[in-house]
Amino acid sequence: MDPELQELIKEVVSYDKNADVELIKKAYNFSKDAHKGQKRHSGMDYFNHPLGVTKILLELRPDIETICAALLHDVVEETDHTLEELKREFGKEIAMLVEGETKTAKVEFESAEDYTAENWRKILLATTKDVRVILIKLADRLHNMRTLKHVRPDKQKRISKETMEIYAPIAHKLGLYSLKGELEDLSLRYLKPDIYQYMKSKINEKRTKREEKARMIMKLVTDGLKNAGIEVAEVSGRAKYFYSIYKKMVIEKKSFDEIYDLIAIRIIVNTIPECYRVLAEIHHLWKPIPGRFKDYIAVPKSNGYQSLHTDVATPFDVVLEVQIRTVEMDYNARYGVAAHWRYKGTERDRKFDKRISWLEQVLDWKRKAPNEFLETLKVDLFQDEILVFTPKGDPVILQEGSTPVDFAYEIHTNVGNACTKASVNKKLVPLDYKLKSGDVVQIITSPKAKPSRSWLSFVTSSKAKQKIRSSLGIEVETDPKQVRDKKEHISLEKYISYKGKKAQLKLSKCCNPKFKENIVAFRTKDGSITVHQKGCPNIHTLDKSKEVEVGWNVPAEHIKTIDIYVEDKLGMVEQILNTLTRSRINVLSINMKPHKRTIHISMNIKAESDDEVEKTVRILQKIKNITYVTSGSSQ
Repeated sequence: MDPELQELIKEVVSYDKNADVELIKKAYNFSKDAHKGQKRHSGMDYFNHPLGVTKILLELRPDIETICAALLHDVVEETDHTLEELKREFGKEIAMLVEGETKTAKVEFESAEDYTAENWRKILLATTKDVRVILIKLADRLHNMRTLKHVRPDKQKRISKETMEIYAPIAHKLGLYSLKGELEDLSLRYLKPDIYQYMKSKINEKRTKREEKARMIMKLVTDGLKNAGIEVAEVSGRAKYFYSIYKKMVIEKKSFDEIYDLIAIRIIVNTIPECYRVLAEIHHLWKPIPGRFKDYIAVPKSNGYQSLHTDVATPFDVVLEVQIRTVEMDYNARYGVAAHWRYKGTERDRKFDKRISWLEQVLDWKRKAPNEFLETLKVDLFQDEILVFTPKGDPVILQEGSTPVDFAYEIHTNVGNACTKASVNKKLVPLDYKLKSGDVVQIITSPKAKPSRSWLSFVTSSKAKQKIRSSLGIEVETDPKQVRDKKEHISLEKYISYKGKKAQLKLSKCCNPKFKENIVAFRTKDGSITVHQKGCPNIHTLDKSKEVEVGWNVPAEHIKTIDIYVEDKLGMVEQILNTLTRSRINVLSINMKPHKRTIHISMNIKAESDDEVEKTVRILQKIKNITYVTSGSSQ
């Protein structure tokens, strides 16, 4: 017997003593024969890929059907074998899983985008019926990412971008955190190689000292819990992924050292009361950091994750991040949705149904144009989630940033269409109020009410946007908010001055500096100068000797504010900016705030006299759908 096959069977039998070993042997040999003579980009035998995918899945302890489908997942797409043949040899269930992994024939589509969108529709639709389809797909992508160095640089970037935008967020939605972490790290390696190498070198540089502190802290924690009479199943260190550190640096605008100077540990106990006893003991040992405690046991995350999180300040010049949970919670966190995948026919797991409910919303868009389907999928995947409650205490999962209108449409289309007011925690709030986890939301309706077009500027869910458009009979597929975002770009380079040799000036895309923000700049290898926000974490990776002195060259007295109130119509911002550009009026910045049926636009312009300001006001007053214009003072 093949040593690889022997090892595979040994691993499966270790967690499933009743496994159908003969079926695994058959699938292994069938796949190996089918791919005979085929090679990967690396020059290795093609069969190494399905075998590698299967090994990744073994960490999730899959059933026999999943193992066989993983071994066979490329047989139909890459060889002459057919689905009918697989059905005869391995049964309907395994053939169905392989079909979910098999791409649609390319000849049916006009463009690569149409082809990609249709394949994702197919995968996600299959996933709503059987979660094992997406688990095999994620393992397939992870193995491809691990071997990505063997393909062309342009392909590396394209595949890594798709991995970061779709595959990693899906893994997160399904609670597969280790898969998500590795997918993100491998993507970062090809999308931002300089940052990846910087992180790698900094982590290696600090590893020894950090590990010493971690061992000392874990001993103190273990001894403290033992003295308190708390039975602990496990105390262990927790790996920090490159991308999660980088993301924190960007969001919190902190340096690598500020983010990385913390130790992360996980404490596993047997019961929920013991979780809270451990929390009390940790807070007794060291001082908790205000605002850093999260109780995901009382209010679990939408993907089912449960744990207590707390950060404490230690006397060892490091912050300690602690996760506390039960053995069962740890199993669910470790295996994500795979902890609930063993069902047959109608014996579906309700937790599984909740975890993939977001797919139903995305698939509601299946009749949309391919590019819009993909964009909707990416937006829905990237949104973090909150858990709010109805007045009766029923939980409702929403995207982070959701409003009472999103909540109303999540309850029912009729509730959304008839929504007039909202109460959060028994207090009236505006309809564009941002909800938070734990809020109790009540919607006040009226039979005479109907949706407002302005709602499209603040709702976040695809479902709400779709229902509002449908109710108002809006045919335009594009979200007004997206239109505004696209047209808001203002060229600021001419308002920045710098010292030294003349060069092309570029605003960095990583932090997108806005007018009047504190800025720094660096010369790049191609001789141009890139401008960053002063707090941008990426500047820590740049060569200090290449820094260039920069500043805004518009005197404060020449910055004038104009307030514009417009009807909420598509394309208004674009029209205003184009009109002012033709009139040679310099727009420095623009901000918008939606009201019930209007939008308030606050604009900074460069004007050296009051006459220029008055001229601008007169020009704006002539634009259709602008209801009111007023000029403010200098900045």
